[in-house]
Amino acid sequence: MKDYENVVIWLDYFNKNLTRAKGRRLGRDLCVFEPILSELENAAKAAGYTIAESSESARFPRRAYVRSGYVALQKTDAKTTHMRKIAEKLVSKRTKSK
Repeated sequence: MKDYENVVIWLDYFNKNLTRAKGRRLGRDLCVFEPILSELENAAKAAGYTIAESSESARFPRRAYVRSGYVALQKTDAKTTHMRKIAEKLVSKRTKSK
């Protein structure tokens, strides 16, 4: 059954190596190379969201042959708004670590 209170954010939305046809949802300037679930969780928390659920063993439907992972957040805004805020935190944390 579909859960209407949460928004599912997949790791593949932020993968710079993927094309839009393969599942990337944002521009390459807002994406990183091979994100991991812990980075996504930390970026979501830094953006001010509460994580309702996360799974590392889930498979993104467009790439069912690769394990990806997702984070489910409470729906407060549109999905693109959630993704952009998380992407900004993800990119800034990735650039700081270098």
